[in-house]
Amino acid sequence: MQIIGHKFKANFGQMAFQLHFESASQMTFAPILESGLGEAETVQITIIEIRTGVYMVYWKEKSGTTVTHIEDVQNETVYTNITSPNQSFINLKGTLTKINHNKMDNKQKVVSLLKSIETGASESVNYINANKYIQHNLAVADGLAGFGAVLQALPPNSAKANTLRVFQEGDFVFAHTEYNFFGPKIGFDIFRFEDGKIVEHWDNLQETAKPNPSGRTMIDGTTEIKDLDKTVTNKELVRNFVNDILINGKMEKLAAYYDGDNYIQHNPLIADKLSGLGKALDDWAKQGVTMKYDKIHKVLGEGNFVLVVSEGYLAGKHNSFYDLFRVEKEKIAEHWDTIEEIPVQESWKNNNGKF
Repeated sequence: MQIIGHKFKANFGQMAFQLHFESASQMTFAPILESGLGEAETVQITIIEIRTGVYMVYWKEKSGTTVTHIEDVQNETVYTNITSPNQSFINLKGTLTKINHNKMDNKQKVVSLLKSIETGASESVNYINANKYIQHNLAVADGLAGFGAVLQALPPNSAKANTLRVFQEGDFVFAHTEYNFFGPKIGFDIFRFEDGKIVEHWDNLQETAKPNPSGRTMIDGTTEIKDLDKTVTNKELVRNFVNDILINGKMEKLAAYYDGDNYIQHNPLIADKLSGLGKALDDWAKQGVTMKYDKIHKVLGEGNFVLVVSEGYLAGKHNSFYDLFRVEKEKIAEHWDTIEEIPVQESWKNNNGKF
């Protein structure tokens, strides 16, 4: 469909709106004011293609208002039919103009930069602020020079980077990527931006493992971002889960975070369902393998996805845990992770710390 992934200005004369069709089922709209955009709302939409370039789109807003649009992209025309909760009707005709953004957003910059590890495209390095780039990968020297040195050390034509998921919260962009980077790995990367430039980077890499007992890989599964209005609530839910269960070991609270036994797991050692998680923890305990989270360092989210960066110990070794959770209806529904051992400080190539 010609509208998916694009932004449009719907101008009805006395009022105008920006419509961002993020997917075939989700749109964010915001009033266009003289000072910029007003308060935005994300809604679930239904799109029916009447003919090429003409779409009927309808949705229901938080207020109970229902809206039906006929959007004629080719003729840049929009008709809206609005039904308010008191059953009054508004019918308007306006212009529909595609908003073209030549400037890349921060998500696009991150995806491009990560892909440049594979392609060698040098222009992506311009997204980094060379004067204040702080590196937290302890195997890489600080600054832009350290990043360049690692790329130079890669065997020719060996690098691969396929970003599966990318999210943004404020100045932070975090990505979930399948790599071949000195061998096949799965990684989470976090980038902090200032004035459109990357100024800081954290990551967590784990060697790519075989599918888990349920046949799931470390990267497959849901990618659609939704429920943007629930980001804060979902972050709080996941933070509480990590604190209650993984840090404080309050296992009596475990079931409350899940929808019964429904749970999709991508950790390579654990099967699906809450019962699969319980079995894995029991097996580890019998083998004397302990996993203890000590501290949360970051909680970042966008909509139904939340990434938690934590520090702790696995089998007695100091590790960094990156856990990505998908939340559905206020319950944890899906989980991906990477676990990376933190090397002794004497081997670090920068002094910025892992976190």
